[in-house]
Amino acid sequence: MFLVSAVALAAWTVVDLARVSHQATVSSWSVVPVLVVAAWMYHAVPADRLDRTGAYTHTALLGILLICALRVVTDDSSIGAHAFLTLPVLWAANHLQRGGVVLVTATALVADALTLSLLLPVETALADFFFSGAVLVVVAFVLHRAATAQAGLVQALQEQADVDSLTGLVNRRVFGRALRRSAHRNGAALVLIDVDGFKMINDAHGHPAGDEVLVHLAAVLREQVRSDDAVVFRLGGDELAVLLPGCTGEVAARRAEVLLDAVRGSTVPLSGGGHLQLSVSVGVAHLPGEVGDLRALYSAADTALYDAKRAGRGRVALALA
Repeated sequence: MFLVSAVALAAWTVVDLARVSHQATVSSWSVVPVLVVAAWMYHAVPADRLDRTGAYTHTALLGILLICALRVVTDDSSIGAHAFLTLPVLWAANHLQRGGVVLVTATALVADALTLSLLLPVETALADFFFSGAVLVVVAFVLHRAATAQAGLVQALQEQADVDSLTGLVNRRVFGRALRRSAHRNGAALVLIDVDGFKMINDAHGHPAGDEVLVHLAAVLREQVRSDDAVVFRLGGDELAVLLPGCTGEVAARRAEVLLDAVRGSTVPLSGGGHLQLSVSVGVAHLPGEVGDLRALYSAADTALYDAKRAGRGRVALALA
């Protein structure tokens, strides 16, 4: 948008060179490099840094003031000159929240009214203002509404990509990100849970019963885990995980036993009738300190899980330190 504005302003200045004053020509040409530099800055500086400094809002407001100042200096009240005023509004509608859009649009309306009052007779200025003001408001409303709808769709798709549709737990994709963020001075612990005899459950009761088992297990784990200090995942199939950042190995082992007892103390109500007693095997691993291979944490917990299965299932096994 900055580059398009720079090219358009340069072309307009060249075409109208004979009509405008020397002062207006100098003013126009001085703005062109400012737009080019702004384009480079927005390309080079990370978006989150620009957002933290309020650059998006400030840019739109400064753009409005700059456009109106150029219109006054060049004594140009034409539709072509006014068209530039839609650019900051376009910018705001696509990049800012509702409050920012309202602020920028209101500033554009006030600045446009003042500019027209300086350039035109009162009657003509009012007629032009109501027309141009309506255009600005409609553009801001329609584009911001479209941008909001698009953001909602993107968020919904992101949630669908991150959440397992059956259990409502976050999936392996989130698990990988959480592992990378789990470094803590007390390290991180990982608890892997696997349903014992899950294939036999599917064979004996059908796959819908297997789904009910997973939904029930997820609910039991959520009841036992505080969301402020742990995250429950479904990694795939019948394997679930609990990540405990900042948790020591001893505490993680005790919490794993609590999870195992909670599963043992509940039964799965089957939609086809009856209840199913559930058994799970649990593997626990701990990564001390803020350094280490986080992939090794998963590997150690996975090894411990299979140790629990080989030792008879329905138990907790700890990874070797």
